[in-house]
Formats: sequence, structure tokens, C-alpha cells
Amino acid sequence: MAGVQTAVALREQGWTGEIVLLGAEPHQPYDRPPLSKAVLLGKAEGSTLDVDFAGLGIGLRLGVQVTGLRPDKRLVETATGQLPYDVLVIATGAEPIPLPGGEAEPGAEPRAEPRVHLLRTLDDAERLRPVLARQREIAVVGAGWIGAEFATAAREAGCAVTVVEAADRPLAGALPAEVAAPMAAWYADYGARLVTGARVAAVDESGLLLGDGTRLRVGAVVVGIGARPATDWLAGSGVELAGDRSVAADDRLRTSAPDVYAVGDCASFPSARYGTRLLVHHWDNALQGPRTVAANVVGSRTAAHFPGVVYDPVPYFWSEQFGRFVQYAGHHSEADELVWRGDPAGAAWSVCWLREGALVALLAVGRPRDLAQGRKLIERGARLDRTRAEDPSVPLKSAVL
Repeated sequence: MAGVQTAVALREQGWTGEIVLLGAEPHQPYDRPPLSKAVLLGKAEGSTLDVDFAGLGIGLRLGVQVTGLRPDKRLVETATGQLPYDVLVIATGAEPIPLPGGEAEPGAEPRAEPRVHLLRTLDDAERLRPVLARQREIAVVGAGWIGAEFATAAREAGCAVTVVEAADRPLAGALPAEVAAPMAAWYADYGARLVTGARVAAVDESGLLLGDGTRLRVGAVVVGIGARPATDWLAGSGVELAGDRSVAADDRLRTSAPDVYAVGDCASFPSARYGTRLLVHHWDNALQGPRTVAANVVGSRTAAHFPGVVYDPVPYFWSEQFGRFVQYAGHHSEADELVWRGDPAGAAWSVCWLREGALVALLAVGRPRDLAQGRKLIERGARLDRTRAEDPSVPLKSAVL
């Protein structure tokens, strides 16, 4: 998404030079969100992006694995040779973290159907589709966003599903305990079993062995324990990486190498709005960031003293899980004040995070109006009256001081 949108935005903003888009996968560029929904359930064959690459004069080179970068020579190294560049945009995304011990043993006979699955690519979804179609018993490792979405699809397909989470609650890395706690009940309501505080000790032919000795006999294991920036190929390039291995871009999405930018899941950027560096692994970031990159690429080439366009968005994402539509905007910390709107035991509720009275983040479950209004208020840095914000019958915009 980030690479395609950058190429399209460059054309829309007046770039007339050559554009070459490299992709490691052999498929036409596609959208990822449907992979855990319609594509996985066989309701769609794919999610190819509707872009006329030829008409836009964008050279598309598929099945090309990038292996290195030489900024001093302005060369990108690939498995099939070197490519020169004037301007380079790194949009290599993120790669799923595998389950330790879940990989095949060296020299082992390959299985016709892999027992341990990831869900990141179109090929991953196509390998999983027949597993769901046969209504296999499935264990999902990880109760984060992707784990919940896959468990939802598997239940819709008629599979028996057990979700194993090492933390004491779902979404432990994303939400405070009191916010995530009500979500644990969603699993049982949808017919899925949630096992928390459980470490996977081993994967074998019969399924999963947990750290306490419990054995889960399942036909397939799906791993959703997170993703990390796909930046290993930058080793030795001199491009600065942050502690989380993301490309350490500046507030204009420029890297430490001249004329090299980074965008999407592989890049972090400093946010003046939140006073910290953000790494955002969500679709909206891969849609919005490219417009800033394109503006800075074109502007730097057409204006003598171009100051650059700053990228400091209000992060946004959504998740469809267990019959609920969950949306989140902003960025919160443990120090921010938490304000509830509605009963978390009900079908629709929201949570606001306030920092010195200003709205900085909002989670909405089945309350899209809260999200739409809250996102605008976060962008404005609006301060809220806490008492009115707590009343779910009061529109958020009417709670502004």
C-alpha cells in the first residue's frame, strides 16, 4: 500500500520523471485488510489495487527481492542485479514475527499443508482458506488485533477455535487492562475459547504444548504475535535505524541518507503532537504518509528553498472482530486520564484519553460518531469537559470547553 500510494501521489503532484516500483511478491499489488476477512473466507479471490500503472507511467517490477542499499553510489541491490536511483523511497513494510520452534526442522520432509501458519500475505491467506473450509480445529497464538480478526473468520467458517495469549488479557500491548478486560468476554460470546497467561512450549504433530503441560490437539496453528519492520536488508547501508529496527525517519519522512525517504510500516517518525517517536503499523498510515513523501520529493526538486511538509498525523485504525466494529484514533500513554463513555458490557461504548484536559486518543466500539468527532477534536487539540464527555448521550463535540 505505501509503495503504490507513493508512486501514485508522485504522479498526482507533478513528478514527470521515471518511476519504478519494486515488489518482492509475484502478485499484482494488493490491499491487506481483506486478507483476514473476505479473501480468507473465500468471498473474494483477491484484493488487487485498482491502479492503472501503465497509464500512470509507473514501471512495475514484481518478484524482485531487494538485498541491499548503497547510498554512496545511489544503488539498490537486488537478487538479480543493481538498480540506480536519483530518489529512493523505502516502503518495505513489516514482516510477521514467527513462533519460536514453529519452523520446520532442517532436512525435514515438507508437509502438503503447513501446520503453522502466518497471516500477512495473499499466499498466506490462500494457504489458510482450505484449512477453514474443512472446518479444522485451530489454535491461534496471540490475542492481538490480527489474532482476534482471524479467530472471528475461523468461527464464521465453522471451526473450533482456541486462542492462546501469553499475557493476562487480550490486546495487552495496545490497551490498558481495564479497557481490554471487557473484550475478553467477546471470545466466548462468539464461541471461541480464550486461554490467557499461557506460554507455548512446543509445536508438534498433534498441536501445541503449553508451558504448564497442557496439550492442545488441533489441526492447524495460526501465529499472530506481532510484526517487525522489514529492514534487515539495510544492514551496512548506513541508513539510521531506531531501537525497534524501524527506519528512523525525520518529521518529513527523510532518512539519514541523502534523497532517501521511508514510509509505512517500516518507518518511524517524531511526533510533535505526542512528544515521542511513533511506529504505526496500520493501513491509514500507509495511505497518508505517501502524500507527504511525494510533496517533499517534488517540492525539493522544484523549489530552491523548499522547507518541506511535516508529517504528524493523528494515527487511526479499525478492526472488525466478533461482530463488533472497533476504531481507534490518536496515541495514549499510561499517564493519560481515562474517561469512559457508556457501559463496556454493552454493545456500544467508547473510551477517551485526556492529557491535561485535551483529548489525545479515543477507542470506539460500535460508536462511529464518537470516532469521527473525536478524531477532529484530537487534531484541534480540543479540551473537554470531563463530566459531559462521560455522558454517552452528549455528542463529543458538545463536550468541548
